[in-house]
This record gives sequence, structure tokens and C-alpha cells, in this order.
Amino acid sequence: MALDILVLYGSYRSGRLGIRLADYLIRGFEALGHGASLVDAKAIDLPMLDLRYSDYPAGEAPATMAALADRLAAADAFVFVAGEYNRGMQPGLKNLVDHYLKEFDRRPAAIASYSAGRFAGVNSHADWTVTLSAMGMAVVPERLSVGQIGQTLDEEAMPQGASGAALERGFAGFADSLIWWAEAAKARR
Repeated sequence: MALDILVLYGSYRSGRLGIRLADYLIRGFEALGHGASLVDAKAIDLPMLDLRYSDYPAGEAPATMAALADRLAAADAFVFVAGEYNRGMQPGLKNLVDHYLKEFDRRPAAIASYSAGRFAGVNSHADWTVTLSAMGMAVVPERLSVGQIGQTLDEEAMPQGASGAALERGFAGFADSLIWWAEAAKARR
């Protein structure tokens, strides 16, 4: 069964390298026969959190926020492309996620962390695991962590070198786990 997978990305920086990982993941899930699309926090540009989507009276939320709520609610699974900023979460992605709650509930989530350095965003991964679990998502145990992202994926999001080969090997188990959980949750819904 084809799944609808949303890849959420949240960097607002110039020269965003993590978008390469988002593009790689979308291409990888599509190659497995699933629908995958990007939710880019910078492109959506929600305001800093004041009111969550659910805080608005029906029909009064900003159109962009309402459209994203519908898109999130329709998805079968989520992949969070989680860069690490100062040993923590990217504020752009966190702000986007905080606007919603029930739209994520009882859906599986996978975390693909990255950094420009060698530690591959492991601190961000740990923070997101706690947050997503608290929001009612089933966070799959397999992690995909990419260090030195600028050397791992080229400008076209193609793996290169030894670290690119390691990413390719890791993606198989990562994808398999998310797909298993997504199919199980979809059947239950």
C-alpha cells in the first residue's frame, strides 16, 4: 500500500545544507513506491507561536495554517529532518510543529538528524524523540544520523564518498521501520 509521508524541515539559515537530506529522503521513499513531500518551515513561514491552530474558532485560522493542518492530518507518517543548533533543536522546525497537536497524534515519526560536524545532530535527535513522543507520535527506534552533511550529500542531494555510502546503507532499515509503523497505524485508523 502506498503511504503519504511528509518530510518536515526547519532551517531558516542561508546556504541550508539540511535541505539536501530532505531531498534525499523524499527521493528514497518515492523509489520505494510511496508518496513523499516536503513541508519547509521557512517556505510556510508561520509566525512565532501565539495561537495554535486549535486555538482559533472554526474557519478563522490563517489560510496557510489551515491548509497545513489539513495536510498534516492526511499524512500517514512524518520524517523530521532535524538539524542541530547549539546542541539542540532548530527553532524554525520547533515553531512549525508547536502550532499543531492533534494533527500529529497516533502517527509514526522518524528522525533524520544532521550537522555540519561529526556528531550528526545526536543531541537534536534526543530532544525531538522526547517532544514527538509527548505529542502522541510513535517515534521509530531506527535513527538516521548524518555528520558532515556537506561532504555526505552533494548539491543535488546525491550521496558521495564513504559517508554517503553509509547513509545509503542506513536508509534501508530506517525506511523499513517507518513504513512498518505507518502501515500498522493506517490499518488501525
